[in-house]
Amino acid sequence: MELRGGWLAIEASDDVRRHGIELDADDGEWAPVDVPGRWIDQPRFAAADGPLMYRRSFDAVGPADGRRRWVTFDGIMYQADVWLDGAYLGDPEGYFAPHSFDVTALSRLGEHHVLAVEVTCSPQATAHGRRNITGILQPPSGMQSTGHPGGLWRPVHVYDTGPVRIDRLRVLCRDADLRRAHLRVAVRLDTDSLRTVTIRSFVGGVQYDEQVQPLAEGSNELEWSIDITDPDLWWPRSLGEQTLVDVEVEVLVDGASSDRRRRRTGLRQVTWDDWVCSINGERLFLKGVNLLPTTASLANVTEESIRRDLGSAVELGLDAVRVHGHIAGRELYDVADELGLVVLQDFPLAWGHARSVRAQAVEQARTAVDQLGHHPSIAWWNAHVDPAATDDALDALHWRTRVRSIAAQQVPSWNRTVLDRWVKRAFERADPTRHVIAHSGVLPHFPQLDGTDSHLWFGWKRGEVEDLSDFAARLPRMVRFVSEFGADSPPDSDAELRRLINGSWPVDLTEGFGFQTAAFERLFPPSDFATFDEWRSATQHYQAHVLKVQIETLRRLKYRPTGGFSFSTLLDSVPSISASILDHERRPKPAYEAVRAACAPVLVVVDPLPGLVRSGDRIDLDVHVISDLRTPLDFAVVDAVATWPGGEQRWRFGGPVPADDVVKVGRLRFDAPDVAGELVIGLRLTAGDVASTNHATTALEAS
Repeated sequence: MELRGGWLAIEASDDVRRHGIELDADDGEWAPVDVPGRWIDQPRFAAADGPLMYRRSFDAVGPADGRRRWVTFDGIMYQADVWLDGAYLGDPEGYFAPHSFDVTALSRLGEHHVLAVEVTCSPQATAHGRRNITGILQPPSGMQSTGHPGGLWRPVHVYDTGPVRIDRLRVLCRDADLRRAHLRVAVRLDTDSLRTVTIRSFVGGVQYDEQVQPLAEGSNELEWSIDITDPDLWWPRSLGEQTLVDVEVEVLVDGASSDRRRRRTGLRQVTWDDWVCSINGERLFLKGVNLLPTTASLANVTEESIRRDLGSAVELGLDAVRVHGHIAGRELYDVADELGLVVLQDFPLAWGHARSVRAQAVEQARTAVDQLGHHPSIAWWNAHVDPAATDDALDALHWRTRVRSIAAQQVPSWNRTVLDRWVKRAFERADPTRHVIAHSGVLPHFPQLDGTDSHLWFGWKRGEVEDLSDFAARLPRMVRFVSEFGADSPPDSDAELRRLINGSWPVDLTEGFGFQTAAFERLFPPSDFATFDEWRSATQHYQAHVLKVQIETLRRLKYRPTGGFSFSTLLDSVPSISASILDHERRPKPAYEAVRAACAPVLVVVDPLPGLVRSGDRIDLDVHVISDLRTPLDFAVVDAVATWPGGEQRWRFGGPVPADDVVKVGRLRFDAPDVAGELVIGLRLTAGDVASTNHATTALEAS
């Protein structure tokens, strides 16, 4: 039975806690509320921070003899206290995993019942001392927000099992090749008394294992392996087919089925070598994008909307999505499995957290593996996003600020040094099959000086667009995997933004849209533009330029040393002035096509041009061909032409291009002409049926 509809709610008080949980409580003052849903989506609770008391009446005949009854909350944002018919059941915490309670005895006392839930999701106003493990779903004040997330965001179920319930089922693919795959299965069984059970395992409907197991009363943890010969492997979209298989575990008591659970998985092996990912032994350069919640409310996400959004990533030629700072609904991972997109998964620890969260963070990390570990698309776990709760030290605008921030990262801290290591260790123990990083965007620091993935906002928070190339040459360790970069721009048309402007320009954009004042004032001060449309167009085209140049730079460094990237970001959840390339209504910005061109399987590129070239300057640029194809190009011809007002110069290069590699094909050397205008370098590659074009532009200044 799914308890949809009929839910009532009221803001919690001591009187509500005493009397609102009873069977015969007067709920005439309570208001209807959607479950699943957020409470702020109801007019009465639109401004409420909670806690709220939820209440739902239902009728159900008691379970038959030998059967047990359970209530499962599929998703609570974020903490709760639960009662059935006035009897206290427990206090679950954690938003992305189900919470279940045995209500067998209570269900037999009558047929009319009332389920009451006090839901708390306390505001996390600052970036420090946070207590809720909700990640970017609760950003600090001043940052773009999708709204208060509190509520019962997934369904509530009442259902029966036999005397033994499968409380947890974890399925991990330990390793796989064309000859054999090894699955590791872990279950937690809950039994009402001492007994012996039979446990059967099925893969693709075929029984692989049967074992007889004695159980003690209560919870019992069991693990076993399943060996599969001649498996059909799961591959990322650019490497092969996405074969998926159901793994089922059934528990029998006295020959009768007591409970049965299923996980859909794929047989594959993921390995990482110095931030280069390999799937089933095949190296893969990960072209990825950061993915925010696809809608303001996780409860409103549909499989159709997920397919549309992840389909955009496929259309762009991307191999990966980084689920940034949150754990999404299960539908996202199912669709990623089917589409063959690699998922880089963040745990929902973001910014600075209080010491009191350690035990809960460790437990929720284990739970995350239980819930998601079977998905073949997931390739890494990241324990914490931006634990320093500041902009990356490299992105600070003033050099003194950067120096102070870099120095501060060498000093031990509670989040980086203690909390993140505990959570990382919890992931490693629960899931030894995947790469685990302790935190994202943290600079190399003592004692290992290894560092993690990098957040490099060149051309936005600091420096110039072209600086990434020089930075990579000086500090190659910092570009092994770049997981955040890009630039912000406004959407094409948003009613709320238009109402704010209402014929006036410039206007104050600092409230409600995530406007990054420092970066915009440095690069595109609104006061320098006559109209909003001119300002919007300039920022959008600059965003496209940043992503084009920096994606091409990172692809040129493929495997030497860069293993991949994920730029910021695919889409907006709400109207925003942001780094997204699709706005909240999924209208593409100019950067969308720039990214698609920069992520083509075969690409010819030239070194980044400086922003201005003066007469007589010596121009010396390398030309590279980048191929993600799994077969070589036997002979490719590259034609290059530099054009300027009144003149041009041409070059031609040729040669083979190995599979999945980068080749330097030639060098363009010439002196800048003594004219003013635009210098354009055009490139064209042809190799049989394969063709690629590209261009780079800069301004010319005459003497």
